[in-house]
Amino acid sequence: MMDLTTRYMGLSLPNPLIVASSGLTGSVEGVKRCADAGAGAVVLKSLFEEQILAQTQALGEYADYAGHGEAAEYLHGYGRELGPRTYLKLVEEAKGAVAVPVIASLNCKSASSWVDYARKLEAAGADAIELNLALMPVAEAQPAAAVEELYLRIVREVKARVNIPVAVKVGPYFSAFAHFARKLCGDVMEGPGFSVGWCGPGPTEKNTRWRGADALVLFNRFYQLDIDIEQLKLVAGNPYSSPAEIHTPLRWVSLLAGRIDGDLAATTGVHEGRDVIKQLLAGAQVVQLCSTLYLHGLGRIAQLREELCAWMQAQGFTSLDAFRGRLSQAQSPSPEDHERLQYVKLFSGLD
Repeated sequence: MMDLTTRYMGLSLPNPLIVASSGLTGSVEGVKRCADAGAGAVVLKSLFEEQILAQTQALGEYADYAGHGEAAEYLHGYGRELGPRTYLKLVEEAKGAVAVPVIASLNCKSASSWVDYARKLEAAGADAIELNLALMPVAEAQPAAAVEELYLRIVREVKARVNIPVAVKVGPYFSAFAHFARKLCGDVMEGPGFSVGWCGPGPTEKNTRWRGADALVLFNRFYQLDIDIEQLKLVAGNPYSSPAEIHTPLRWVSLLAGRIDGDLAATTGVHEGRDVIKQLLAGAQVVQLCSTLYLHGLGRIAQLREELCAWMQAQGFTSLDAFRGRLSQAQSPSPEDHERLQYVKLFSGLD
């Protein structure tokens, strides 16, 4: 019998297949369906601060229009609490409805909100929090160092204020991602003058190691843009990933596995059982599923699990740890193959 049990951020999962944050996990009924279908854990649909602010603004504008300034102030405050309250109820009820870990997802835009909402999610009973850091670095005046520091500040702030595990879901757009990934996981010693961020005084002694993320989720799939050349306007691109999109997260999982102080969750481009196997061989602790579930239904989870077990039996593996990370760079006798092998073969004609 195949042992698929997995440890992710210290949590015990029956298998490594996690349903990613999406509309599939936006309700208690959806969470139950995912668990019943065999998911090892679920990441709830993200709590978006922008959505809360938009609803709050609409309430306040109605009161402003009616000429009730005091009512407008009340409604602004009520709206800021109502959005989180609905989400907190989802966390509480989902925890009571399923036996697998329930991971809350948080996506904010203002500095103070990350910590405020994270603490409420912990109090509501979330097993862990996934920080959905979808901060697209598009501002031409913002240097790379400033973008990285913003990410690091958010992680430092949240980790300093909650006691449950924290995963960080990021995009691939960083100039030196290996070094940045180590910093996100608190695996880089900081020099003099380091502080925990804007949450208050922190350690300032030389060479202090801060509490970093417990896991990295690679990678966030940003909003896809397309152009309608007939209507001459911008339109939304394909919301679903394709199997070809697995290669970027696969490369970085294989490069980072065993080299950072945190678990790795692979996402984007995982559609078939062979994709799950590849990511585990590269060193992923878990694999998140989304597009393939929308395209094929939740029955896909059982199918992927069966394909994984069949492959393990054919290869003679009885547990995930028997082969996890076997093809990572850290375990490779030829680590350079992870960086230049295909490039050299393609352009030099070498076999």
